[in-house]
Amino acid sequence: MQDEGGNGDGGGGEADLSAGGMDQAYLALERELTVLLRRARAKSGEMARAVHPDLESAAYGLLARLDEAGRLRATELAAYIGVGKATMSRQLRALEHLGLIAREPDPADGRAWLVHLTDEGRARFRAVRDARRVAYVRQLAGWDRDEVAQLAQLLHQLNRGVEG
Repeated sequence: MQDEGGNGDGGGGEADLSAGGMDQAYLALERELTVLLRRARAKSGEMARAVHPDLESAAYGLLARLDEAGRLRATELAAYIGVGKATMSRQLRALEHLGLIAREPDPADGRAWLVHLTDEGRARFRAVRDARRVAYVRQLAGWDRDEVAQLAQLLHQLNRGVEG
Protein backbone atom coordinates (compact mmCIF):
# COMPACT_ATOMS: atom_id res chain seq x y z
CA MET A 1 0.00 0.00 0.00
CA GLN A 2 1.22 3.47 -0.67
CA ASP A 3 1.55 6.13 1.99
CA GLU A 4 -1.36 8.50 1.43
CA GLY A 5 -0.87 10.89 4.30
CA GLY A 6 0.39 10.75 7.83
CA ASN A 7 4.10 10.76 8.48
CA GLY A 8 4.77 7.52 6.60
CA ASP A 9 7.49 6.38 8.98
CA GLY A 10 5.40 3.62 10.56
CA GLY A 11 5.82 5.10 14.02
CA GLY A 12 8.93 5.49 16.08
CA GLY A 13 10.00 8.65 14.28
CA GLU A 14 9.24 12.24 15.02
CA ALA A 15 5.49 12.91 14.90
CA ASP A 16 4.12 15.06 12.07
CA LEU A 17 2.21 17.62 14.10
CA SER A 18 -0.30 20.07 12.67
CA ALA A 19 -0.54 23.67 13.77
CA GLY A 20 -3.03 22.56 16.42
CA GLY A 21 -0.51 20.10 17.86
CA MET A 22 -2.31 16.95 16.72
CA ASP A 23 -0.35 14.05 15.26
CA GLN A 24 -1.41 13.84 11.61
CA ALA A 25 -1.09 10.04 11.53
CA TYR A 26 -3.70 9.69 14.29
CA LEU A 27 -5.96 12.28 12.69
CA ALA A 28 -5.77 10.38 9.39
CA LEU A 29 -6.48 7.11 11.22
CA GLU A 30 -9.53 8.61 12.93
CA ARG A 31 -10.84 9.98 9.64
CA GLU A 32 -10.40 6.71 7.74
CA LEU A 33 -11.86 4.58 10.54
CA THR A 34 -14.89 6.87 10.72
CA VAL A 35 -15.53 6.42 6.99
CA LEU A 36 -14.95 2.67 7.23
CA LEU A 37 -17.32 2.27 10.18
CA ARG A 38 -20.07 4.33 8.55
CA ARG A 39 -19.82 2.24 5.40
CA ALA A 40 -19.67 -0.99 7.41
CA ARG A 41 -22.87 -0.07 9.30
CA ALA A 42 -24.68 0.65 6.06
CA LYS A 43 -23.37 -2.56 4.46
CA SER A 44 -24.29 -4.58 7.55
CA GLY A 45 -27.90 -3.45 7.15
CA GLU A 46 -27.90 -4.52 3.49
CA MET A 47 -26.41 -7.90 4.33
CA ALA A 48 -28.85 -8.45 7.19
CA ARG A 49 -31.81 -7.75 4.89
CA ALA A 50 -30.33 -10.13 2.32
CA VAL A 51 -30.30 -12.89 4.96
CA HIS A 52 -33.90 -12.08 5.93
CA PRO A 53 -35.98 -8.96 5.21
CA ASP A 54 -36.89 -8.62 8.91
CA LEU A 55 -33.37 -9.07 10.28
CA GLU A 56 -31.89 -6.15 12.21
CA SER A 57 -28.47 -5.06 11.02
CA ALA A 58 -26.92 -5.60 14.47
CA ALA A 59 -27.97 -9.25 14.38
CA TYR A 60 -25.82 -10.01 11.33
CA GLY A 61 -22.72 -10.06 13.54
CA LEU A 62 -24.36 -12.63 15.80
CA LEU A 63 -24.94 -14.92 12.85
CA ALA A 64 -21.30 -14.47 11.79
CA ARG A 65 -20.05 -15.37 15.26
CA LEU A 66 -22.30 -18.43 15.51
CA ASP A 67 -21.20 -19.61 12.08
CA GLU A 68 -17.58 -19.25 13.16
CA ALA A 69 -17.80 -20.63 16.70
CA GLY A 70 -20.69 -23.09 16.61
CA ARG A 71 -22.80 -23.50 19.73
CA LEU A 72 -22.39 -20.72 22.31
CA ARG A 73 -24.09 -19.51 25.45
CA ALA A 74 -25.92 -16.21 25.16
CA THR A 75 -23.54 -14.73 27.76
CA GLU A 76 -20.54 -15.65 25.57
CA LEU A 77 -22.18 -14.00 22.57
CA ALA A 78 -23.03 -10.90 24.59
CA ALA A 79 -19.45 -10.59 25.83
CA TYR A 80 -18.00 -11.08 22.35
CA ILE A 81 -20.32 -8.54 20.71
CA GLY A 82 -20.12 -6.14 23.67
CA VAL A 83 -23.79 -5.85 24.63
CA GLY A 84 -25.77 -6.54 27.78
CA LYS A 85 -27.82 -9.63 28.56
CA ALA A 86 -31.15 -7.92 27.93
CA THR A 87 -30.09 -6.73 24.47
CA MET A 88 -28.70 -10.16 23.64
CA SER A 89 -31.90 -11.89 24.78
CA ARG A 90 -34.03 -9.61 22.63
CA GLN A 91 -31.84 -10.16 19.56
CA LEU A 92 -31.76 -13.93 20.06
CA ARG A 93 -35.56 -14.09 20.43
CA ALA A 94 -35.90 -12.23 17.13
CA LEU A 95 -33.45 -14.57 15.39
CA GLU A 96 -35.23 -17.59 16.80
CA HIS A 97 -38.59 -16.22 15.65
CA LEU A 98 -37.16 -15.86 12.11
CA GLY A 99 -36.00 -19.49 12.20
CA LEU A 100 -32.31 -18.56 11.88
CA ILE A 101 -31.15 -19.88 15.27
CA ALA A 102 -32.24 -22.51 17.76
CA ARG A 103 -31.55 -23.04 21.45
CA GLU A 104 -30.80 -26.26 23.28
CA PRO A 105 -29.92 -27.05 26.90
CA ASP A 106 -26.22 -26.90 27.71
CA PRO A 107 -25.17 -30.46 28.62
CA ALA A 108 -22.48 -29.04 30.93
CA ASP A 109 -25.00 -26.89 32.86
CA GLY A 110 -28.71 -27.72 32.75
CA ARG A 111 -29.60 -24.15 33.73
CA ALA A 112 -27.91 -22.64 30.67
CA TRP A 113 -28.78 -22.75 26.98
CA LEU A 114 -26.61 -23.05 23.91
CA VAL A 115 -27.50 -21.09 20.78
CA HIS A 116 -26.67 -22.28 17.26
CA LEU A 117 -27.57 -21.58 13.65
CA THR A 118 -30.35 -23.63 12.13
CA ASP A 119 -29.64 -25.25 8.77
CA GLU A 120 -31.69 -22.48 7.12
CA GLY A 121 -29.88 -19.78 9.10
CA ARG A 122 -26.49 -21.20 8.14
CA ALA A 123 -27.42 -21.48 4.45
CA ARG A 124 -28.83 -17.94 4.28
CA PHE A 125 -25.90 -16.43 6.19
CA ARG A 126 -23.26 -18.22 4.11
CA ALA A 127 -24.86 -17.21 0.82
CA VAL A 128 -24.66 -13.54 1.83
CA ARG A 129 -21.17 -13.91 3.31
CA ASP A 130 -19.88 -15.61 0.17
CA ALA A 131 -21.30 -12.85 -2.03
CA ARG A 132 -19.60 -10.27 0.21
CA ARG A 133 -16.28 -12.06 -0.11
CA VAL A 134 -16.57 -12.06 -3.89
CA ALA A 135 -17.12 -8.29 -3.68
CA TYR A 136 -13.99 -7.91 -1.50
CA VAL A 137 -11.91 -9.86 -4.01
CA ARG A 138 -13.23 -7.67 -6.83
CA GLN A 139 -12.66 -4.44 -4.86
CA LEU A 140 -9.11 -5.41 -3.89
CA ALA A 141 -8.15 -6.98 -7.22
CA GLY A 142 -5.42 -4.37 -7.74
CA TRP A 143 -3.82 -5.06 -4.37
CA ASP A 144 -0.92 -7.40 -3.84
CA ARG A 145 -1.96 -10.48 -1.82
CA ASP A 146 0.64 -9.59 0.84
CA GLU A 147 -1.00 -6.17 1.26
CA VAL A 148 -4.37 -7.83 1.85
CA ALA A 149 -2.79 -10.14 4.44
CA GLN A 150 -1.06 -7.16 6.09
CA LEU A 151 -4.33 -5.23 6.28
CA ALA A 152 -6.05 -8.25 7.83
CA GLN A 153 -3.25 -8.58 10.40
CA LEU A 154 -3.33 -4.87 11.29
CA LEU A 155 -7.12 -4.93 11.68
CA HIS A 156 -6.77 -8.02 13.88
CA GLN A 157 -4.28 -6.15 16.08
CA LEU A 158 -6.66 -3.19 16.29
CA ASN A 159 -9.62 -5.42 17.19
CA ARG A 160 -7.60 -7.29 19.78
CA GLY A 161 -6.72 -3.96 21.39
CA VAL A 162 -10.37 -2.90 21.46
CA GLU A 163 -11.39 -6.08 23.31
CA GLY A 164 -9.16 -5.37 26.28
